Amino acid sequence: MAADTPVGDVRSTEQAGDALDVEVAGLIGTVVTRYHEEYELAASAHALTGAQARVLTLLARGATPMRRLARQLKCEPSNVTGIVDRLETRGLVERRPDPADRRVKLAAATDEGLATAARLRGELGFAGKPLKGLTPVERTLLRDLLRRMLAEEGGGEQPHDGMPEADR
Repeated sequence: MAADTPVGDVRSTEQAGDALDVEVAGLIGTVVTRYHEEYELAASAHALTGAQARVLTLLARGATPMRRLARQLKCEPSNVTGIVDRLETRGLVERRPDPADRRVKLAAATDEGLATAARLRGELGFAGKPLKGLTPVERTLLRDLLRRMLAEEGGGEQPHDGMPEADR
């Protein structure tokens, strides 16, 4: 603190910062809640659970080892196995050996799974509509700030299509 800064000014600045932090955290929470509500609604329109839709969305970007899916979803591998089983039964996902290490099983979206994932993305109006109201510069700034927040948290994961993406 500078010698000529009154103590009261420092406290009011700290309090204002705390209030701003609380407001920003609340707004982020509201955005997350609304996004998840819409995501669940879009998933249910395709007779999917939210978890199944998230796995399908991740797999639409490329075949992924089951353990990596579990890390990305922050859940136990056995949970991912059950989700992939149900998606596989519906013909949306298939398992295949990893060409780099045949001991590893990859989960991959089928053509039908890719089409379903694309329809899901197209039905997420809440995520797209408010962003369209921002300029490209504002969207880029928002993206960069969110990435920085995630990196500073220690996760280092970058969001993509609303899903966490490890090992980019």
